[in-house]
Amino acid sequence: MKFGKEFKAQMVTEWQEAYMDYHYLKNLLKELQRFKGKNERSPTTSARLQRKLTLVRAFSGLTQRHNHPTTPSPTDVECQDNLVNSVEQGGSGVYEIMSPILKAEEGEIELVYFKRLDEEFNKVVQFYRSKVEEVMNEAALLNKQMDALIAFRVKVRNPQGFMDSSVEMARLSVDVATSTAALSATTPSAARSSRRIFDIGTIEEVEEEISKIEQSDDVEFSVAKDVEKPKTTKQSSQEGKPNSIRASTRPAPLQVLRSVKMNNTLETPRSTIKGCLNVPQCREMNFTRENLEKVQNQLKRAFVEFYHKLRLLKSYSFMNTLAFSKIMKKYDKITSKHASKAFLKKVDDSYLGSSDKVTKLMERVESTFIKHFSNSNRGKGMKILRQKAKKEKHKVTFTLGFFAGCSVSLLVSLIMVIHTRDLLIMEFKQERTQYMQNMFPLYSFFGFIVLHMLMYAGNIYFWQQYRVNYSFIFGFKQGTQLGYREVFFLSFGLSVLAQASVLSNLDLEMDPKTKSHQAITELVPLALLVLVIAILFCPFNIIYRSSRFFFLTCLFHCICAPLYKVTLPDFFLADQLTSQVQAFRSFEFFLCYYGMGDYRLRQNTCKRNDAYNAFLFIVAAVPYWCRFLQCLRRLFEEKDPMQGYNGLKYFSTVVAVSVRTAYSLNRGLAWRIVAFISSAFAAVFSTYWDLVFDWGLLQKHSKNPWLRDKLLIPYKSVYFGAMVLNVLLRLAWLQTVLNFKLPFLHTEALVTIVACLEIIRRGIWNFFRIENEHLNNVGKYRAFKSVPLPFNYDEEDEEKDE
Repeated sequence: MKFGKEFKAQMVTEWQEAYMDYHYLKNLLKELQRFKGKNERSPTTSARLQRKLTLVRAFSGLTQRHNHPTTPSPTDVECQDNLVNSVEQGGSGVYEIMSPILKAEEGEIELVYFKRLDEEFNKVVQFYRSKVEEVMNEAALLNKQMDALIAFRVKVRNPQGFMDSSVEMARLSVDVATSTAALSATTPSAARSSRRIFDIGTIEEVEEEISKIEQSDDVEFSVAKDVEKPKTTKQSSQEGKPNSIRASTRPAPLQVLRSVKMNNTLETPRSTIKGCLNVPQCREMNFTRENLEKVQNQLKRAFVEFYHKLRLLKSYSFMNTLAFSKIMKKYDKITSKHASKAFLKKVDDSYLGSSDKVTKLMERVESTFIKHFSNSNRGKGMKILRQKAKKEKHKVTFTLGFFAGCSVSLLVSLIMVIHTRDLLIMEFKQERTQYMQNMFPLYSFFGFIVLHMLMYAGNIYFWQQYRVNYSFIFGFKQGTQLGYREVFFLSFGLSVLAQASVLSNLDLEMDPKTKSHQAITELVPLALLVLVIAILFCPFNIIYRSSRFFFLTCLFHCICAPLYKVTLPDFFLADQLTSQVQAFRSFEFFLCYYGMGDYRLRQNTCKRNDAYNAFLFIVAAVPYWCRFLQCLRRLFEEKDPMQGYNGLKYFSTVVAVSVRTAYSLNRGLAWRIVAFISSAFAAVFSTYWDLVFDWGLLQKHSKNPWLRDKLLIPYKSVYFGAMVLNVLLRLAWLQTVLNFKLPFLHTEALVTIVACLEIIRRGIWNFFRIENEHLNNVGKYRAFKSVPLPFNYDEEDEEKDE
């Protein structure tokens, strides 16, 4: 694989704009190479070539200033073709670019190349420096959390003895201060500026002392009243005496608990209601083993995410350094000069190549995690920290192909059976009418699910092709997310079960031996539904348990929409449910058909039941209502008026769906007019919101007219086609209002086709919605999840102590 492709593949997708633009610099060198090739082929031009050194430009990437004047080295005098030369300027040595001009056009190309190289180098160094500062600040915060965890752990393990050994605690605080003072002398200034230093040695020393004390049955913990309060680092440095070691920034473990409160990171409906009613929440420490386990798990996740950030940051530094090396060696090869050595020396001496803060911090994190979260088992700890990417399993691919083949074969058989018996034709034959009114709505439920899963699998495939980090956007745990092969496998597996059930049901009806057992044959769809629900709620670790539980959690959050904080997976799933209204109605028919016992007599009395008709309104409006409540919750929390407008869109859809349902039950001109007006308003509103806000398109002054500045798909026609298709599929509701009827197609079949068109529209919407979200993350360099921390330090108390 060429380096350009490898470089792109190794990029952190959300940071891709912060990487060196290797592709652009490579194109400039290709242009320079083509120009030099033309000159070499022309004898008259080559005779006039003069290799004259001309000062082109000094750029900051190769600029080095000294406090005393220097003279050019003999090497610089001898190597006239050397691009980087050291000259004396204003009493200081400055690296300047000396570009041998073969021709005016060639010199312009080199000037553009080095100017862009300078910009890219500065961009990379500045970005790397800013990210290193961020992780150092986060390390200081994690250090404070570890202080609280150690104290919390000691309190839980020895709740009574913790308050009785003043001598031991005094000695422990002195030892902690000693190790902290010793470490601060070798700690970088950026890390030392924080009030807490991320010091693994100190944490380990505390744990060792605590473990020694706990092993003694006669020793009990207590806080000595005469223990001197810790002073600030500034005060400690001013004293300059051995006793000033006590004046450390790190308090003794007991004193940490005095200024720490528990964060309520687990949101529940009860906590939400208390927050709305302004009921004060109890944040006092409850020293139980259950709370200790929760705190350790939260900090464990925080360390894993922090270590992942450090690994990506280290990879960013390595890949950019390698890219600069590759591009300069390519320049040397084209121009027959030796500029790469001087340039790469500057890269190595810069912050990008010389800073080892990330490497040292990774070692400290590894040591801390292994000791405190994996029981000093290095293999186990590193396996958790360095989670491997999910590997594709051959058995999944094989089973997927097997189910896909079976599904196609069963589909062909089913089409032949339907064509033979003319089940979809609108004729007044009792057998056909009975099957289409009773069985077809039951089996169409599984068809809607299979189609939606196939669309989602297609979305995942194209997200991966265009490097959309969908697993980060949805918040999937690394290594547990489903790829498109797994989703296709589940889709075709369910398709095989559903089609096999349909064929078996038809075969049982045609067989004279089983035709009399009508009740048994009617139970086949119910058995399939029970099987699907049992798999979905199965507590055993089979059939992607983590993904099933993630789905159920998001589904529960959608049902309890206003009581939980709204995240992207929650409202994304709610949007999917709005396209499955007909599936919800089929599920309602399941309950009615088998609950009322109609399956025994093969008759359908549900539509004559008032309760069933009333639930038709509720079932159709619930998905949109949940989405409306989510918008209200976000409006209340974020104070963003756009969420209010978005909620108005869903409320208008609730009205439109309810009116169309009323029109389908009570035919009349008045209902028809109201249904048309409300549906037209909701369709126009929703279409405009899809294109402008969800997809980020229709920007008149963008680089790509009427689209957006950044596009992942290189073909603009795809976006325009998707916009047109979205508008056309949005008009599928016209079938309900205008009451289209085709003589060769049953009404139930027509309703199913319209519902499938809406699912296809949703699948198209999914890709561009997540693409827009991904581009927003790229624009903000947002590549990591924020993990809630268990402890909250009372800053006011800390300021008083100072």
